[in-house]
Amino acid sequence: MAEKKVLLVEGKDDEYVVKNICGRFRIGKIDAITPTEGIEELLKILPVKLLESDISVLGMIIDADTDLQARWDSITLKLITAGYLNVKEKPDENGTILMPPLDSLLPKVGIWIMPNNKLSGMLEDFLQFLIPEKDVIYRHAKESITALPEKRFSKAHGSKVLMHTWLAWQQEPGKPYGQAITARYLDTDLPLGQTFASWLRNTFFDNVNDS
Repeated sequence: MAEKKVLLVEGKDDEYVVKNICGRFRIGKIDAITPTEGIEELLKILPVKLLESDISVLGMIIDADTDLQARWDSITLKLITAGYLNVKEKPDENGTILMPPLDSLLPKVGIWIMPNNKLSGMLEDFLQFLIPEKDVIYRHAKESITALPEKRFSKAHGSKVLMHTWLAWQQEPGKPYGQAITARYLDTDLPLGQTFASWLRNTFFDNVNDS
């Protein structure tokens, strides 16, 4: 049976961002990218995926949301229960990669917590790291949102509002996130884009334990 490389993500936007970054860096094609439509469902299916004998590499991309440590703990509890050893108390800043115990049938595991394994936030916060620092439209979008007389969105969704506002003011307004990478509105050559691409490559296409 052919071994598969599988990536679990919370939503479709994550899927398309990953596919476009893989294409941009010519990283390779991940066999299956599965949007679980939220963290609760991802946590539910994770133990099952860890035991599937045809999966050689299992990656996951999740949002830190408001509490990165709580999110990390929820994932690592599942991994420790499954038998993984030497699981750190905090995620690696460059993305976490865990090798399975010797003589086990468990897969190699990769974990990336949006936005950068250090801060609270979500996919949209990660994407903001791919906007050049001196981008005047981005700065104006932030100022415009701050100046709104009435905010009809929750504070937690502020980064979503900012990203969609910024994308609405591009040459081709309103491109989805993945297409914004292809169009080079978002610069994946900036440091966090490079770090994320390296994590994807090292998780899924490093030959260690993939034979």
